[in-house]
Amino acid sequence: MARTIYTNGLVFDGSGSAPAPGEVVVDDERVVTVRPGWQDHSAGSWDGAPDGVTVVDASGCTVMPGLIESHAHLTFPSAVGHIDPSFNPPLDVSFFHHIEGMPAELARAERNARILLDAGFTSAYSAGSLLPMPTEVVLRDKIRAGAIPGPRLRAASMERDNHPVRPDGHLESDWQGPDACRAFVREQAAMGFDSVKFLLSNDDVFIAGGSQITQYTAEEANAAGEQARESGVWLNCHAQSAESVKIAVRAGFRSIYHCTYADEEALDLLESAKDDVFVSPAPGIIYANVHEGAEFGITPEVAKTMGSVDALAGMAAIYPQIRKRGIRALPGGDYGFPNNPIGRNARDLQLFVEILGYSPAETLSAATMLGGQVMGMSDELGLLAPGYLADLLVVRGNPVEDVRILQDAANIEWIVQGGRVHKQPAAVPA
Repeated sequence: MARTIYTNGLVFDGSGSAPAPGEVVVDDERVVTVRPGWQDHSAGSWDGAPDGVTVVDASGCTVMPGLIESHAHLTFPSAVGHIDPSFNPPLDVSFFHHIEGMPAELARAERNARILLDAGFTSAYSAGSLLPMPTEVVLRDKIRAGAIPGPRLRAASMERDNHPVRPDGHLESDWQGPDACRAFVREQAAMGFDSVKFLLSNDDVFIAGGSQITQYTAEEANAAGEQARESGVWLNCHAQSAESVKIAVRAGFRSIYHCTYADEEALDLLESAKDDVFVSPAPGIIYANVHEGAEFGITPEVAKTMGSVDALAGMAAIYPQIRKRGIRALPGGDYGFPNNPIGRNARDLQLFVEILGYSPAETLSAATMLGGQVMGMSDELGLLAPGYLADLLVVRGNPVEDVRILQDAANIEWIVQGGRVHKQPAAVPA
């Protein structure tokens, strides 16, 4: 049995409690002990462990659970070091004119998965695939088998809108209605996806006033929910309008993205289902559009037309209420655009604190403990506790004092996933 002790640093266990001096002991793939204080390990053994136990000196660092991305888009084209301006809606969507097929799509997703893991995200819950291919299913299984590095993944289907005129221009006469929604869920489940994504509302990016357009009827959403439960998959949705949020909750959608314009009734429904539902505002792309898009043609005027200015203000108004009601809100989302590339995902932590009103400890707990819950692995993921998977980071400094330090991968000295070391300092003391 391989034992590793992370000692001499602070421990943030993911629960939201303040970091404190302590030790984390790992045997193989799981945490066996988390204890306060430090012990003398200079003899090379501890607590009955055999000689040769690895002791990691975390002086000046914080040991914490691996981060969990709640709204991943690993099939989107832009990542740190690999910016693709051809996927920049609504200004440029020429990306869709040069799709090369499954091998190329999978290669890009594998690249993005490694970049996200390098940023300290050891797990990811997908918010939808870009194309109608089982790319994420193959990616998930390759990561699970250890064939490629990447965050453990819950794979999600393509994002289903409700327009019978399909992107290639042909009319799909039976695209709408409850039976069509049932069929889509069945098909995606049969392809191996863990969750199925619906665009319950439109978006201002695509059409003026789109965020207030609810695209599905309650009957269609309910049919999707019934089929999802029968097929054993989860439902995710893009929902900005208040009505789309209400439809999602009533139909049993599990992850509801944005909720930007939820009204009092929608908030009441979310609160009534807070043990079953998660929300993910995805402030990263909205902030990037408002403040960091000029290089890619998103001027302040364009950002306003895209609805991003209003959406950022809407999030700032609604999420303090969501926080107060105890509705589970998770950082992460919509990284993969040229002004918001994959690998910058930890920036959402800062936005949760500075714009949405969460404390640093609440934010980090949402990105770890609540992340384990959205992954469906609350009994073994997202906390540093006995029996949990050894997904952990050793971070220079104290992220509860400044969540921004997690945005610089150089501050993450160790990345461990299921006990397997993905990153460690060049020179590790024996």
